[in-house]
Amino acid sequence: MPVQNRDIVVIGLQPWYTPIGSNCKNIATEFSRHNRVLYVNVPLDRKTMYTEKSDANILHHMERLQAKDSSLVRINDNMWNLYPLSVMESVNWLPSTHLFQVFNKVNNRRFAAAITEAINALGFRDIILFNDNDIFRGYHLKELLQPDIYIYYSRDYLLAVDYWRKHGEVIEPLHIAKADIGVANSKYLADRLKSYNPNSYYIGQGCELGLFDPEQPIARPADLPADGKPIIGYVGALTSLRLDIPLIYDMAQQRPEWNFVLVGPEDEDFKASALHHLPNVYFLGRKAMTELSGYVKYFDVCMNPQLVNDMTVGNYPLKVDEYLAMGKPVLATATPTMELFREHVYLAANVNEYIQLAARALAENNPDLGAARRAFALSHTWENSVAGIYAAIDAIKKPTSV
Repeated sequence: MPVQNRDIVVIGLQPWYTPIGSNCKNIATEFSRHNRVLYVNVPLDRKTMYTEKSDANILHHMERLQAKDSSLVRINDNMWNLYPLSVMESVNWLPSTHLFQVFNKVNNRRFAAAITEAINALGFRDIILFNDNDIFRGYHLKELLQPDIYIYYSRDYLLAVDYWRKHGEVIEPLHIAKADIGVANSKYLADRLKSYNPNSYYIGQGCELGLFDPEQPIARPADLPADGKPIIGYVGALTSLRLDIPLIYDMAQQRPEWNFVLVGPEDEDFKASALHHLPNVYFLGRKAMTELSGYVKYFDVCMNPQLVNDMTVGNYPLKVDEYLAMGKPVLATATPTMELFREHVYLAANVNEYIQLAARALAENNPDLGAARRAFALSHTWENSVAGIYAAIDAIKKPTSV
């Protein structure tokens, strides 16, 4: 049974106005089907106000801050968006984690005051506080806001990034430990949470797959190669932090009879890579989200050639669900999280396995396999993922105030 008629406050790393898809936004929207929800935008800090003041959304937030009103915006009948009218100090540069903690508590108090004002204005009471991976700004909110239940959500291993690792190696384990519940979208991350907090659970991942329907008539994109060779394709950001450039190069070099199509923006390492010198590798650039299914539809095999590192080992690959929703054969790097997909995805550990499994995928693809892949992907709904959160709340048997 879903949690119903509760007041839920959601904080995280993505403001509501973020233009890309966001787990936090989808979870909040699902919460709002049965509960009142306050979705809190990331508060402004002094560095952001200086370095990103040309961003229209940041400018809009700054204007609200200066006007000191209209901080709440209604999103739907049950959900409101808060622009916090407080400014955080930019303190991550501090070399001492102890000193950082002192100033971070000041920031938390400012943040909590802004949230409290909105809670009071809306008449929220006995709140459930849901924190989407905000290690620092949410650290003291359990004490400051006194929620009925505090939930810490992990969907990425943030400590793989220098900014979060600097002070997060000390702070995040303490943060996880004091949450009432820990939840994660991959089993790897759930096991990590459980090492600090026994009330931690794997809740799966929800996906928005409406754009990925193989039955929809889509014209073949004009910039796809038209030489008749099988296409091994990838859609998404091309970043050397997550993707294995040498593996892609070796595959393309060893199999000139296949075309390798990469759709998405490149980082500097990809731009400088030798992949640009191979005649069977095509970089098609950034495309709108609405265009991606058109490319996937005409790939013969889709791939997700991840590096295995701290950033990717526990990462849930949304693009794999998008590929599968189109019924496509999918080739991906074997990781603990990818074990969930083993019955529907070809998992490889090195370039030789990638090549062998790509050939197998091309040879054995058929409509029945495509239908099974799509059915599997479509089972990954936000309703099911949020049901896992509700089950975790029920499991700790915390009484609901009347």
